[in-house]
Amino acid sequence: MHIPDGFLDAKTCLGTACIAGAGLAWVGRGVTARWSERTVPLMGVMSAFVFAGQMVNFPVAGGTSGHLLGGVLAAVLLGPAAGAMALSTVLVVQCLFFQDGGLTALGANVMNLSLVGVLGGYGSYRLFRRFMPGNRGVAISAAMAAWVSVVLASAACACELAASGTVPLRLVLPAMTVTHMIIGIGEALITASVVAFVLKVRPDLLYEETGPAAVHSWKAVAATGTAVALGTALLLAPLASTQPDGLEHLAALLGFEHKAIPVAAAPLAEYVFPWVRSPWVATALAGVTGTLLSLGVAWLIARGLARWLRRTRPS
Repeated sequence: MHIPDGFLDAKTCLGTACIAGAGLAWVGRGVTARWSERTVPLMGVMSAFVFAGQMVNFPVAGGTSGHLLGGVLAAVLLGPAAGAMALSTVLVVQCLFFQDGGLTALGANVMNLSLVGVLGGYGSYRLFRRFMPGNRGVAISAAMAAWVSVVLASAACACELAASGTVPLRLVLPAMTVTHMIIGIGEALITASVVAFVLKVRPDLLYEETGPAAVHSWKAVAATGTAVALGTALLLAPLASTQPDGLEHLAALLGFEHKAIPVAAAPLAEYVFPWVRSPWVATALAGVTGTLLSLGVAWLIARGLARWLRRTRPS
């Protein structure tokens, strides 16, 4: 669902960039307001895991594919503010280093996936939790909210395309939402599986609305999470479906794929490591590189927020 350059007009790009900037400033304050010792390592690990997970496209009916968005998963583990920040980090890395999502459309992608997807999905999760208590309720609520988050993000994307005059709303809104209702099933299953596993082995990792829970041995958690993310990128990314994702498929179906504007190639464009002949190895190396970049950038952002917090907090 990463919008490339050319699909949105200037006013929509500018408007969504302003909304995204204001939203990130707000979630940044939210991160510092709920700061704990777990914030830095878990933001880094979650960004790495989401990046790796998004590389693994799974086939969907109708000649298209989907992949993990990870918004609700990040919010359930980190909280909505830190989750949105982690997703934004991944989007920036994908845009600048992998040419996945246009630079002019970065604000729209952040708005759709990091703000609408994460915050809207987490709001749905809290609503569902009222009716489904217990650990099973946590996993089921996360699955349902993950599905909702994908549909909400797709609807926002459709509205932006229509506002830009790219395609009429009456065509793109139902097409985008119905397609992503199907893709959202995969998102729900992955989210539920990860949340259920965390509940079984480390329930203290889940974010609690009543306050940040203390995470013991967070260095071991960070090391394990990073290893899982790297393993996903190294072993599963080369097996990903090559079918177009939901937006690419609909762009071809509705006849606006030609509006995409080619830009200068990013260092790891198309998720391929340069100068490597083997497609498998090239994809695996690109995945590992992107996973480490996401981890490092998110870690630096979290450390920067920590320093800002120390300067502004009364002694």
